[in-house]
Amino acid sequence: MNETDRDERGAPAPVAREEGDAQASKAKSGGFGDLVPRVVSAVVLVALAVAALIVGGHVFALFWLIAAFAVNWEWQGLIGGERRLARVVIGAVALSAAAGFTHGGETVRGLFVLISLAGVVAILAGPSRRLWAFVGLIYAGALVVSVCALRDSPDVGLLAVAWLFALVWGTDVFAYFGGRMIGGPKLWPRVSAGKTWSGTITGVLSGALLGLAVVHFGGAGPTKSPPIFLASLAAAALAQVGDLGESMVKRRFGVKDSSHLIPGHGGVMDRLDGFIFASVFAALLGAFRGLSSTAAGVFFW
Repeated sequence: MNETDRDERGAPAPVAREEGDAQASKAKSGGFGDLVPRVVSAVVLVALAVAALIVGGHVFALFWLIAAFAVNWEWQGLIGGERRLARVVIGAVALSAAAGFTHGGETVRGLFVLISLAGVVAILAGPSRRLWAFVGLIYAGALVVSVCALRDSPDVGLLAVAWLFALVWGTDVFAYFGGRMIGGPKLWPRVSAGKTWSGTITGVLSGALLGLAVVHFGGAGPTKSPPIFLASLAAAALAQVGDLGESMVKRRFGVKDSSHLIPGHGGVMDRLDGFIFASVFAALLGAFRGLSSTAAGVFFW
């Protein structure tokens, strides 16, 4: 979306508001008209993500680096501003460095390069978009850094990402069906027309229970269920916060979807918003606890 789609104050133009009204009308209907493309796209994405997880190593890092490229490309296009192509290219360099250093066990160095080049991207974006451009590259980088730090953890790295998959996907699926089957009051209609309290609560609780089940049956060793359930609950709740956060950004810039790369889901940002928040939370929790690895800090209490 370009600047001509916004009024002089930067507010969404009428066409964007009409798209939002159409989205709200569709959400109110409670139907499943978008279910088929959503399911097909989800099956393909899940298969690719699981395959990359199992293979691990460079393949896993490359898979999530490509996802981070897409997130930054969508974000920089969504916010507008100056020199978009240069911002995307420099962002790709920053993300590659962040992924490479993190995958090589030098996360701090990777973060330093990421933050430094995010500053360059901010300058290129122009005065009105500097903060937005900076945040977008950090957002994309947080995805690849956090997920690589978790997957590269010895012993339980694969389980840590599988746990994230289970709780985030479980939250999304049960929130989707819970909201449409139960209905009720909207969670925050000004930001997300479709989200209901019933769907959000159903999704978060279901996602947390699925996360706990994955750890319990995944062979992590001696673990304690209460703290893992609480960590799963927090990650699932943050996944919903991430979804709302991206909706706020899209509302701010008057767009419905971050792009149209994924049928039924919009863009990569639309699909990964909750996962990014949950993954960053897990990586920060694991790193803060200072155990033998990032993933160990999530599971062993």
